[in-house]
Amino acid sequence: MKSALLLLIGFLICTGCKYDQPKTPKFEHDITHGPTPWTGDTFEPGEDDFTFAIISDLNGGERPGVYSTAVEQLNRLDPTFVLSVGDLIDGGTEDSLQLVQEWDSFERRTSRLNMPFFYLGGNHDLSNTRMRDFWKNRFGPRYYHFVYEDVLFLMMDSEDYEKERMMEIYLARERAIKVIRGEIEGVYEDTEYYKMPERRVGAVSHGQHQYFQSVLERYPEVKWTFVLMHKPLWMREDAKGLGELEKLLADRPYTVINGHFHALSHSIKNERDYIILGTTGGSQNPANTMSFDHITLVRMSIPPVITHLRMDGILNEKGEEMKLMSE
Repeated sequence: MKSALLLLIGFLICTGCKYDQPKTPKFEHDITHGPTPWTGDTFEPGEDDFTFAIISDLNGGERPGVYSTAVEQLNRLDPTFVLSVGDLIDGGTEDSLQLVQEWDSFERRTSRLNMPFFYLGGNHDLSNTRMRDFWKNRFGPRYYHFVYEDVLFLMMDSEDYEKERMMEIYLARERAIKVIRGEIEGVYEDTEYYKMPERRVGAVSHGQHQYFQSVLERYPEVKWTFVLMHKPLWMREDAKGLGELEKLLADRPYTVINGHFHALSHSIKNERDYIILGTTGGSQNPANTMSFDHITLVRMSIPPVITHLRMDGILNEKGEEMKLMSE
């Protein structure tokens, strides 16, 4: 009798231990081979109201120490993972050695994060076909999706041009930069690049549309969808903009987030939040009060709670502003 009682107690204890174990987070994607555009897939035990963070533009005109400081601040805030919206390196070159050095520098700083980081390319990261090939070999697909705890993330490539058009944009950009630097005569606002619609709003290919259409069909009932991109594809009204995907998103809750303009702003479109982030180290317009360095935190309730934290307002345990870290 005593032995049977001890066995029953042991069983109950073990059963209780089973239910006390932390839940393994659900993480799904469709990348089956080669490199992946994230630094890891090991997450802290899942919670329904998990929090993730987003960083914005490091470049054009990165200011030293800002991103490294953001990494330390993110470790203090301890989100489940961190997303990006592009312009992670200065880029804009066909020099393979320079690309290796710039990506090595970014990855070295990013490796200090205590949680997974998800890559997304901007115009600085994907300026030409050589940079596109470099991305593929190092990070895998330029656009992709993943599902974390029944939340769908669409990571879009806003530099998704045909190769010929991509080279036209790249060469026009090179000439415009020379005008800005005073290397050749002219006015930036009169350059071919300045007048290109892709400079502001980017473009997306039919193939990318088809890919995300199939993803949305595969996940029709997730509790929320986040659509991230570098340039605001949603501002482009033709077939190379976000319009067709917005139609597919119409019957589900979603949020659109992008960078590129280096100033924080918020719009309501289709009764949804469309957010443009500021900077996390990129150049700023001192005349624009919404141009500042920040980290965005998203707590995954319904609807999501989105909070923008100015980096100069994130203080340590002494109430001190965190000094710029060495690179």
